[in-house]
Amino acid sequence: MQINYTLPVHNSNVFQTKHASFQCQGYSTLKPMSSAQSVKPITSSSSTEKTKIHLARLEKLLQIQTGPNELQPQPLSNESGPENRGRGILEGLNLTGIWPAEKKSSAEEMSPRHLNRLQRLLAVSPEYSPRNHLGSRWREYHGSKDWTGLLDPLDENLRRELVRYGEFVQAAYQTFHSNPATSSEDMTSHCRDVSLPDRSYRVTKSLYATSSIGLPKWVDDAAPDLGWMTQRSSWIGYVAVCDDEREIARMGRRDIVIALRGTATCLEWVENLRDILIQMPGEEPDTNTETYPRVECGFLSLFQTEGEHIPSLANSIVKELQKLMDLYKGETLSITITGHSLGAALALLVADEVSKCTQKLPPVAVYSFGGPRVGNRAFANRLRRKNIKVLRVVNAQDVITRVPGMLVSEDLDEKLRSTGMAGVLDMVDNSMPWAYTHVGTELKVDTKMSPYLKPNADVACCHDLEAYLHLVDGFMASDSPFRANAKRSLVKLLSEQGANVKKLYISKAKSLASNFDREGKSPLTSCDETWELTYPMKLITEIWDNISVAIPSAII
Repeated sequence: MQINYTLPVHNSNVFQTKHASFQCQGYSTLKPMSSAQSVKPITSSSSTEKTKIHLARLEKLLQIQTGPNELQPQPLSNESGPENRGRGILEGLNLTGIWPAEKKSSAEEMSPRHLNRLQRLLAVSPEYSPRNHLGSRWREYHGSKDWTGLLDPLDENLRRELVRYGEFVQAAYQTFHSNPATSSEDMTSHCRDVSLPDRSYRVTKSLYATSSIGLPKWVDDAAPDLGWMTQRSSWIGYVAVCDDEREIARMGRRDIVIALRGTATCLEWVENLRDILIQMPGEEPDTNTETYPRVECGFLSLFQTEGEHIPSLANSIVKELQKLMDLYKGETLSITITGHSLGAALALLVADEVSKCTQKLPPVAVYSFGGPRVGNRAFANRLRRKNIKVLRVVNAQDVITRVPGMLVSEDLDEKLRSTGMAGVLDMVDNSMPWAYTHVGTELKVDTKMSPYLKPNADVACCHDLEAYLHLVDGFMASDSPFRANAKRSLVKLLSEQGANVKKLYISKAKSLASNFDREGKSPLTSCDETWELTYPMKLITEIWDNISVAIPSAII
């Protein structure tokens, strides 16, 4: 190819034909007085040397290890697609130290900070939030102002108290499942041995509830030996009192706890299904609505039925409370009733019953977890007039808290009553056998807020007591994420609800357990990090193995 271009005569010395070398123009804008003869031509050898120097500097900058030989240029790819464009240049520069060729998925990696947190939460020795001195504010934490200003955001002292009372219910579950059978010796003995989570309390009374399913008379006449199938008394909870002087000083009073477990026997499940509202015997109608207080038939049967060798649950609690109030007469007392599921429903009936004990009754509060509806609006008003404080911890994904009764929320009911429809709704309450309503103040948590549980956790997980305590321990406010410095251990949650825990944490927990098993002891330390806890890691490893079998292969 030939290019014809006319150059001025005074610039003819710039280009020399038939030469491979290139000469720069002698005229310089920085040095206008310089001449063309003062500039040395750049030869091909000097250009190659400078290129080598620049490549060597780039090689050193990128920390590329090369051999002693000269840099060998990498051949470019012949493929011209957009995905391969420039690949040869990058391969020649060898940028693996800066840009990894295979980037690991974030779902398979966990930062050291999160791994250390998981390691701490898998400790067998439980770590609790600090117990602060309640002092003169104990009545406020016990519900004297209906927990106004303490729930959203959740007060740290109230959080710790809720978890503590929930663990009393867990002790009731563990005691029953360790020995579900009930003998006549158990009923006549003073109380069962209960492993309390709080050693400052002492168990004073074992509690029993009797399930009784009535059969037609002709069935009783034809088969009188079927009584064991229709009636059964089971251990359902206990009464405990605080005996530790330091704990009494911290709480500001001597606390009496009544803890009740949830449904555990077949007959108790049958009682739960008897969801027709019945009038409470011997009660007067509500003065505002002229409606009689009514509660679920099955709950009331469990509460008031006497066994063959044991009084009813109602009579046992009333007698024990009267004895304790006489024993500690003159002291500042409080009565705290706590329960989960069926136990939460019975806790409301217990609170209503103990209000009849004496005119000088100590403050009564109910802490319930996953409790169903128990009675109608007249029953709720009755408890409110008696100054019984109720705090219901509710999981937004728990369907048990929305039954029995019509699927109408209490919020909608309040809105309709504010529009002038109160008379119509009262008439419906009087005529319908499923006109239920909740009692007290609500603290709503949500399974979907937990970073450890699957957002689509099943019904059993959403109603599980350990899941409730896990959510309460991590709850900060309705518009805040899960608490980063949550203290509650994940061991029990993993062992009971492993199929509902995210696969990432299952795999990491199993990996940590394997490391501990090889070492023979756990590097998980206590709060002060001054000692190591040795425990049988073989059992923990078996738990992880059983969990892994229940986990689906899909990545969560």
